[in-house]
Amino acid sequence: MSDSKKPQHVIDEVDVALIGAGIMSATLGAMLRTLEPNWSQIVFERLDAPAEESSSPWNNAGTGHSALCELNYTPEVNGKIDIAKAVGVNEKFQMSRQFWSYQVNQGVLPNPREWINPVPHVSFGRGEQQVAYIQKRFEALENHPLFPNMQYTDDREEFTKLLPLMGEGRSPHEPVAASWTDAGTDINYGAQTKQFLAAAEREGTEIRYGHEVKNLQRDGARWKITVKNVHTGDTQVVRAKFVFVGAGGMALPLLQKSGIPEIRGWGGFPVSGMWLRCTNEEIIERHAAKVYGQASVDAPPMSVPHLDTRVIDGKKGLLFGPYAGWTPKFLKTGTYFDLFKSIRPSNLLSYVGVGVQEMGLTKYLITEVVKDQAARMETLREYMPNAKDEDWELVVAGQRVQAIQPVAGPSFSTLAFGTSLINSADGTIAGLLGASPGASIAPAAMVELLERCFGDHMVVWGDKIKEMVPSYGIKLATNKKLFEEMWEYTQKTLELEK
Repeated sequence: MSDSKKPQHVIDEVDVALIGAGIMSATLGAMLRTLEPNWSQIVFERLDAPAEESSSPWNNAGTGHSALCELNYTPEVNGKIDIAKAVGVNEKFQMSRQFWSYQVNQGVLPNPREWINPVPHVSFGRGEQQVAYIQKRFEALENHPLFPNMQYTDDREEFTKLLPLMGEGRSPHEPVAASWTDAGTDINYGAQTKQFLAAAEREGTEIRYGHEVKNLQRDGARWKITVKNVHTGDTQVVRAKFVFVGAGGMALPLLQKSGIPEIRGWGGFPVSGMWLRCTNEEIIERHAAKVYGQASVDAPPMSVPHLDTRVIDGKKGLLFGPYAGWTPKFLKTGTYFDLFKSIRPSNLLSYVGVGVQEMGLTKYLITEVVKDQAARMETLREYMPNAKDEDWELVVAGQRVQAIQPVAGPSFSTLAFGTSLINSADGTIAGLLGASPGASIAPAAMVELLERCFGDHMVVWGDKIKEMVPSYGIKLATNKKLFEEMWEYTQKTLELEK
């Protein structure tokens, strides 16, 4: 029997429907419950548990993307370090810390140590050119209020003391440098999502696992959502006043099904990821940092190599990667038809434009796909010279969909790095496209969504938003006193004080 002939039934209408049980939906749900506790909410998740795709701790790097160490946020332009993007990302991450602290105090996130832990963030350079860049970057950031206690060394002995796995076995003739801060964090967004959703259920939110959204249609002032039970095949129709598509890579196809004009021309290119995961406990214990290097030429930002300390379910781990792969799937548990189904007459030129402009990216992906384990280990040894094959295993990470944004002009389109919010003109539906910094700036992205979609409520909500995010509307980069107050407050509340 086809889906269209399966029995359908309409349940009670809801105020808010959230598609996807990941960190984005969990964040928006928590925010709206604070602002409008009487609004009904429902969550649909195609899998049988929350946070199993990009929010899973093994499917992302868990970096609190505050731009403390990520070099793609601080490009060198005409011999000078441009810190504008780094400052912008850091500002958004401070909003995250404040929002999470509020939720901790409200009992929504009752155990912060389950999902956030202090881990130093380190920027790494090797060779004269990279060392010069790391030093310039350090000098550009060391006195900025949002980048506290930055340090730098190009002394080999100090470098090896800081990062023994990276210093030992390295040629004494190779210049190396590191800049770092102890203010960094490792975040398990899967554990955080589960705490959010547990609180949501306690407060009356209905969460339907094993339910896949198949279609979105306008129904007057509301949205008609067709949902399929993946186990029984039964379908149901839910009517919602507002819909948020927080479905990771599947956000693009679902927004396309909605028919809103704002999604016309947008496309998506899937990039899968793999990690080398350390299996030797002695090695894991000898490294305590998130170390980011520079991406290869033409590589996308999501591929920046890093040697990452993780803290997952109370246990320390060590990852290196990511290594890029390719599949037409938009989700790790998606289908091989996802990419092809997303190509429409309205976005065909966008795909063509990126295909012509981004030959370097295509070459990079082909090079990555054909790498064998020996080649992956050689890349690891650029960071950890004494790495042994038997201490590392290959694991498949999450699936990312690189957003392709339509633009006017002969190029037709461009790669939209970062996180892009798409919403209808009437504010009744919205969704997120893109990847990094993603989960790290989810609260800032959701505040932007509120501004765009619920503008007529913002005056009433203003005081409550300031309660959740005290720096809302204020640039901490130009208000050092407030930043220091917020830093002290969040350090204590999130149990990050040493």
